[in-house]
Amino acid sequence: MASQNACSELVPSEWRKGVAGAKLPLTGVIADWIAFADAQTAQLDKANERTAAAIGIVERCEERDRAAVKKSRRKMLGLF
Repeated sequence: MASQNACSELVPSEWRKGVAGAKLPLTGVIADWIAFADAQTAQLDKANERTAAAIGIVERCEERDRAAVKKSRRKMLGLF
């Protein structure tokens, strides 16, 4: 029997909040800006990983549901 749960329910709810950007430095010190750029890139990497993971979760869920429906269908004369 196919699952009654929506695939989107499998994606962690906290992901709806998104990934916050790094905090801007309050100084003009170049080292602070380099650290900011590195931190911002890390946050972008995190956001991109979540996107790929969410798509993968939904794809696997949909495949699971398709397999459950296919398995639950009656076979006619043992052929279909």
